Amino acid sequence: MDQIPDPSAYEHEHPIEDKSGLRTQELLVNMGPQHPSTHGVLRLLLHLDGEVVLDAVPHIGYLHRGMEKLAERRSYVQIVPLTDRNDYLAAMCNNQVYCQAVEKLAGIEVPERAHFIRVVVNELNRIASHLVWLGTFALDLGAMSVFLYAFREREIILSLFEEICGARMTYSYIRIGGVPWDMPDGWADRVRDFCRYLLPRLDENDALLTGNEIFLARTRGVGILPPDVAVDYGASGPVLRGSGIPFDVRKADPYAVYDRLEFDIPYQTTCDCLGRYLVRIEEMRQSVRIIQQALDMMPDGPIMAKMPRVLRPPAGEVYTRIESPRGVLGVYLVSDGGTNPLRMKWRAPSFCNLQALPVMVRGWKVADLVAILGSIDIVLGDVDR
Repeated sequence: MDQIPDPSAYEHEHPIEDKSGLRTQELLVNMGPQHPSTHGVLRLLLHLDGEVVLDAVPHIGYLHRGMEKLAERRSYVQIVPLTDRNDYLAAMCNNQVYCQAVEKLAGIEVPERAHFIRVVVNELNRIASHLVWLGTFALDLGAMSVFLYAFREREIILSLFEEICGARMTYSYIRIGGVPWDMPDGWADRVRDFCRYLLPRLDENDALLTGNEIFLARTRGVGILPPDVAVDYGASGPVLRGSGIPFDVRKADPYAVYDRLEFDIPYQTTCDCLGRYLVRIEEMRQSVRIIQQALDMMPDGPIMAKMPRVLRPPAGEVYTRIESPRGVLGVYLVSDGGTNPLRMKWRAPSFCNLQALPVMVRGWKVADLVAILGSIDIVLGDVDR
């Protein structure tokens, strides 16, 4: 008869002792990749002591499509639709940063009117992205009403995008050299009407959450990310500004016509989930302010630069960046003088922000991890590329 194994041989090498003297074992739990609170195919390997998170190790790659390698076998124009699929909630911003890199590499001068149109659609896309975050973040914490209201407002933006470019999610509207179609008749007035409609709706949604004791208990002081740690991990966007550092590419390294527009950089010094929430709420208000100015200052003129039939940027390399809804979105582009890029590297803000997640969740409960993950607003297409 086989010898019965000693149960003590299977005890954890480093048992956890609490103040009552109880000995427990560290538990490994997989959260995802199909968990609804991961907002995509993210797998978190959780090290738990009961419900307390000791560590969280992100496992990524489930949505990897090899976009950077695909770009090496596409012409510069053919790559634009590929960029839509990265951060699919902010496809306009993806189009913007890629086209900006090619234009800088090839020395293409974008018409002024096209710059203003780009700013308008980028800021509309920023609002739409933040509305998705607001609704899903509130839903994660049990607030169903805000989820419905946020998607109601977002639907108007998607209709405006459908009107100007024919698509609701993957736009390919910003092209190398400008934009392919001008604003339809009356479109600018409908955007102005939406801006006037949105501001009081934002105040209502903000009041539903900011004045809610349960929401405050779930977010205030939860998921602390100190400023120095945020910088060390390369965090950016609302995650960085929620840690008290008012860095925004639109101010620090202006592109398009942002240097001619007046707006503030929202930031909070609380370094917690509530701070990151408040930053995004105020960002939507500032985006409305930017859109209204851009429409008022919109000049007449062409919307597309004169482009060669076959684009061959001179040999060289370039790096350009913009401020996407999730942070600093950058593209490093290398040309050998041919019709295809030699190398393209994508600097995804979601990827960098996700790296700071283990720091924020250690010592908190699993339920708090859901709030913390929601507060950094990752998109898995942006993480995995």
